[in-house]
Amino acid sequence: MSFPLRLIAAASVLFSLSNLAGAAELKIVGGSAIEPVMKLLVPGFESASGHRVVVDFNAAIGEMTARVQRGEFADVVIVSGAQIDALEKSGRVTSGSRTDLAKVGVAVFVRKGAPKPDVGNVEAFRRAMLDAKSIGYNDPAAGAPVSLYLIGLFDRLGIGEPMKLKTVAFKQRSERFGAVARGDVEIGFNQVSEIIAVPEVDLVGPLPAEIQNYTLFAAGVVNDTKEPEAARAFIRYVSSPENRPIWKERGFEAP
Repeated sequence: MSFPLRLIAAASVLFSLSNLAGAAELKIVGGSAIEPVMKLLVPGFESASGHRVVVDFNAAIGEMTARVQRGEFADVVIVSGAQIDALEKSGRVTSGSRTDLAKVGVAVFVRKGAPKPDVGNVEAFRRAMLDAKSIGYNDPAAGAPVSLYLIGLFDRLGIGEPMKLKTVAFKQRSERFGAVARGDVEIGFNQVSEIIAVPEVDLVGPLPAEIQNYTLFAAGVVNDTKEPEAARAFIRYVSSPENRPIWKERGFEAP
């Protein structure tokens, strides 16, 4: 099914599932990994529903969860499934509104046109890490799931100490791809969905299956919303089977 036809099909799903009177403005917040797919889904929802959507995906899921937990206003939050559960437990997300959307794995990238290391199996990955002059990932202090996972992974592979000496933690979000694109850092790590959206870097490949780590993204309705029906309609739209191919195109897998 072509992209426009998928949008039409998804729009019909939206209209069949909701009966909304009047236009609403929705604020959607979530982790940065979902931004590439939301750039495709949000316009379709706006066109089909007449609602306006404002988004904020400018942080890792840990930071976005903390902001909602502290009381920052949003209508819908999209973070990990476990974080949605925590927000629901604390009363920030409406009970029963969690909807699992998609999962995404960790991958390796390099500067555009640079040689690609072999990461096809666990031993090759381990050698590539030891041979690398430098690696980089998002600041783990910001709750970046990839970075937190890699720290533990390197320890399990027995290379934790040597990797600390060559690791750059990107404190500025612009550096998470910029440093590798300039050649300041040799190898970068991020979630697949973010990597394939950046033309200045090349995707090397995902982590080997034996050491892969997925983040399951889920959506929930924030209790503060004044537009609960529109918020639920948005979640139904982005999670509809008709929109599953769009998630796949942007590097996500079914939940």
